[in-house]
Amino acid sequence: MIRALIGRLWLFVFRWRLVGDLPPHRKYVLIAAPHTSNWDLPFMLATAWILRVRVQWMGKHTLFEGPFGWFMKALGGLPVDRRAPQGLVAQVVSVFEASESMVLAIPPEGSRSYRDHWRSGFYRIALGAGVPVATGFLDFKTRRCGLGPLIEPTGDVKADMDQVRAFYGPIAGKCPADKGPIRLREEDADGAAEAPVTAGAAGPTG
Repeated sequence: MIRALIGRLWLFVFRWRLVGDLPPHRKYVLIAAPHTSNWDLPFMLATAWILRVRVQWMGKHTLFEGPFGWFMKALGGLPVDRRAPQGLVAQVVSVFEASESMVLAIPPEGSRSYRDHWRSGFYRIALGAGVPVATGFLDFKTRRCGLGPLIEPTGDVKADMDQVRAFYGPIAGKCPADKGPIRLREEDADGAAEAPVTAGAAGPTG
């Protein structure tokens, strides 16, 4: 209740508007885009608090060791081990399968700086776990935040990404120049040949 009030106050002060509703699903991958500024975090938190959804995020397993490990988990952190032989995607897919409810936020750009491609981890995890992808967004041009359409991954990466591009194309980040192309390497001819996107496949998590 307190968090929701704080979130609403934050949006009121900055004159932002929340749009969209939570998906009816209890488990899904949440795209966090565009990601071009440190300002993205407080707006994302405000959005999550208002919608009263517990968002989880992936972090290196060493962040959760020591006396402050519990705090990282309390913030929604999900420890993953990059050294694990099964790969990060398989680790997270296993967590999804063992959970009754789970919302995992992933910024596909992976960095606030310009990138030529989105990382495909969000797509591989959703496809492997058999969960939908929710399109979370922050539009600094229109001062809107929230959730867009739900996308069900089919394995046809280009067709699925066309839906993603149609939604995120007009959305502006805090630093528009740092918003790169909404495209996975797997969509390129060479990338598709080297790393086909299949259910349960391991790969970069982004």
